[in-house]
Amino acid sequence: MNKKHFMSSCQICDRKTRMGASRSHSNIATKRLQKLNLQKTTHKGERVLACAKCIKTLGKVK
Repeated sequence: MNKKHFMSSCQICDRKTRMGASRSHSNIATKRLQKLNLQKTTHKGERVLACAKCIKTLGKVK
């Protein structure tokens, strides 16, 4: 994993923060960020910042 990564991205699947919209009662949209659930974990003996979805997938046995 020699790629340069930002703090808000998963080092396994390269997912990043997304733009979303908060909706008020009158349905007015205001922009907001949808951040990943990033966790520090070890993958192949290396410490990485991975999203919870990747950690869950890596834990499954084939």
